[in-house]
Amino acid sequence: MESRPRHQQPRARSGSRARFRFRARARSGVIAGIAALAVAGALLAVPPGPATAADARQSADRLQRDTDALRHTGVTGVAVRLRTPDGVRTATSGTGDLATGRPVPRAGYLRIGSVTKSFVATVALQLVGEGRLRLDDTVEKWLPGTVTGNGNDGRAVTLRHLLGHTSGLPDYAADLAPRDSRDYEANRDRVYPPEQQVALAMRHRPAFRPGARHGYSNTNYLLTGMIVRAATGHTWQHEVRTRILRPLGLRHTSAPEGRPFFPQPHATEYQQFAPDGPYTDTTAPYLPFDTGADGAMISTAADLDRFFTALNTGRLLAPAQQTEMRRTVPVPDAPGEAPGTRAGLGVFSTPLSCGGTYWGHGGSGIGYIVEPAATPDGGRSVTVSLHSRPADQDTAVRQLQALRTLVDHALCDPRR
Repeated sequence: MESRPRHQQPRARSGSRARFRFRARARSGVIAGIAALAVAGALLAVPPGPATAADARQSADRLQRDTDALRHTGVTGVAVRLRTPDGVRTATSGTGDLATGRPVPRAGYLRIGSVTKSFVATVALQLVGEGRLRLDDTVEKWLPGTVTGNGNDGRAVTLRHLLGHTSGLPDYAADLAPRDSRDYEANRDRVYPPEQQVALAMRHRPAFRPGARHGYSNTNYLLTGMIVRAATGHTWQHEVRTRILRPLGLRHTSAPEGRPFFPQPHATEYQQFAPDGPYTDTTAPYLPFDTGADGAMISTAADLDRFFTALNTGRLLAPAQQTEMRRTVPVPDAPGEAPGTRAGLGVFSTPLSCGGTYWGHGGSGIGYIVEPAATPDGGRSVTVSLHSRPADQDTAVRQLQALRTLVDHALCDPRR
C-alpha cells in the first residue's frame, strides 16, 4: 500500500509499534519509514538530437551501473524497465530469491502499492467529468457519519482534499503495521473492511485543517473508493477494470477483490523488521494493507508504462480534469524526498536535473518498493522495483537517493 507511497519503511522504536508510512508519493508513495516516492513531471526543455549507436551504448551502460549501485545499497534484488524513443531496455541486479539464487525476473509481476491511487484518482476524475461527482463534494454528502470524532469532520473535507492528500485526516496504516515478523505472520490474513479501517483512523485527531497543506494519508483513498461505490453502485475495482484496464488492454494488471493473488513470475520480497535483524519473506499479501483502494493492485512494468503514458498524454481524462489532476501543491521536505516535489490529484511531479519534470506515483509495502515515472510527452518512461526493505532509516534514505538518481538519469537524455 503506500507510499506519499511514498515509500515507507518500518521505523523501529523502543517500546513502540513499528510504523510503515505508505505514501506512494509514494511520492510512489516519504518517508517516515521509507518514503513512497512520488513521480511526476513536465516536458523536458530541449528536444534531443538524432540518436547514435554510441549514445545507446552509453545509456545502456549507465542504466546497468545505476541498477547495480542501487543493489549495492543493500537491496536484495532490483529490476528496471526503461522505454525511450530508441526502444525498451531492461536491467536487473541482485537475486530474485535468497534461498535459490534465481535471477530477478525482467518482466515479473509487481505489487504496486500506492500506485493504485493513480488508477483510483483517474476513475474519480472521470466521474467528475461525467457530472456524477464534483471535486467540491464533501465526504459527508456521500458517506454521512463516516468521518467524525476527535476533530475530524466530513462536512469540511472534500473529494479534492482526499485526492490531493490535503484533508489532514489521520492515516489508519499506523494502527495496523506489524511490529515484527511474528506480528506479520499472525495478522497477514486478517481482512478489515474499509469502514473499519476508516474508523481506526477516526480515533486520532487530524494533522491539520482541511486544505491547509499536503499530508499523505492512506485513509484519503479508502474514502475515495467508498465514494466511487456510493456514486456508481459498483466497487472501485469494477470501475478501474471497465474504465482503464480493458480500454488500455492492460492484461497483466489486476484490481483484485478479496485476496490479491500474485501471479508468476515474480521476485521474492523481504522485509527487515529490526536493524541488524534477519530478512523475512513477505511475498504473501498482508491483507490489513493489500486489499483497499489505497494499495491493492498488481501489475507489470510494461503495463505501468502504458497506463502512465496514456494518463500523461490525455487519453484517460478530458482536458478540464487533466488540468485539475496537475494542479499541484508543495510536498513538505523529508529525508529521502526529492526537493521540489509537488502533489497533484493522484500523481506527483518531480524536477529533473536536465530541466522539466516527470509525473507518476510511487508505491511501497512490506518488503517492496515500485517507482514508475514518465515524461509528460510520453517519450520516456521508467519503472524501478526494489524487492526488499531495511529497518534502518539511514539505509532506507540511501536507497531512496540511489533510486532517485537512477530515475533522473533514465529520464534525462544522455545527449543533453
